[in-house]
Amino acid sequence: MEGPNSQAHGGLWRQIAFTAVQVVTDLSTSPWPDQRAVVTIGAYDGVHLGHRAVIAHVREEAQKANALSVVVTFDRHPASVVRPDAAPKLLTNAEQKLELLRETGVDAVVVVSFDELQAKETPVDFVQRVLVNSLRVSKVIVGSDFHFGHMRQGNVTLLREMGERCDFTCDPLVLIPRADGVDEPVSSTAIRRALAGGEIDTANRMLGRPHELRGVVGQGDQRGRTIGFPTANVEIPRGMCLPSDGVYAGIFRRADGNEYSTAINLGRRPTFYDNAQTSLLEAYLLDFTGDLYGEEVAVQFLSFLRSERQFGGINELKDQLALDIEHARSAVLARRGK
Repeated sequence: MEGPNSQAHGGLWRQIAFTAVQVVTDLSTSPWPDQRAVVTIGAYDGVHLGHRAVIAHVREEAQKANALSVVVTFDRHPASVVRPDAAPKLLTNAEQKLELLRETGVDAVVVVSFDELQAKETPVDFVQRVLVNSLRVSKVIVGSDFHFGHMRQGNVTLLREMGERCDFTCDPLVLIPRADGVDEPVSSTAIRRALAGGEIDTANRMLGRPHELRGVVGQGDQRGRTIGFPTANVEIPRGMCLPSDGVYAGIFRRADGNEYSTAINLGRRPTFYDNAQTSLLEAYLLDFTGDLYGEEVAVQFLSFLRSERQFGGINELKDQLALDIEHARSAVLARRGK
């Protein structure tokens, strides 16, 4: 990119057009006492193509029934409460997830606070309290392998049984398959696995957009500046799903919406450190000069360029960085069809 792109939040892949989505957090009373709702339930981490297929079906069925289309999700991943030591890394933070759900055109997003008390709620009590009493559900649409409630005891069979008593139906869907010939459905787990293996193209295909991480630009050791390659060190919150260490082509978006082609180095900088404990995200913005410290930014990963490695000296590193930057420029331009 030969300069900033001012399409705020639209990015290289999409232009968000937010609809008037109702966000519900209080379930003590019905948010729509005079209407029924077609509902889907889930963590919806990533809001990937599989999620979008379910939501599209929810919207279709809601339109047929003259009902509201509703996504019920949680303010944190349930596993972070139920099994914190084994909770998955997140593909999207709460803000990203809500933005992506808004893009789907759903009428409402219900955000359930998930804490230790909620984790102990039985599936029957959850259905009665949330779906029946508050949301006035007419149909529940979920994946055929959906489980919920205490000890994951709730499933499609329970939903159908309760629906017969509480005047709603349950429509289980077969999850959509991956488009790359692998015999498994699109899922957040499959996306995390692809990211861990450096398969950014595979992950992005399942997401339907580039994997994006958000954070604040912090004060690094400024070594890049001293060798002529100043980078923005983006502090990614713990718990977010990082791709494997390596060099990537990507897009860097500032808070004002301006975007820059970027060479991303994600890793532990073995040329300078023998045993760094954590990976650092460093972004070199093409055709940019200025101060980014303290800014909240987003970094999109478009393609994998090379693995991280140790160099024999500063000059060897600088030569490689120059190549990385040109490869990143070419990769971004290719993605944009130029």
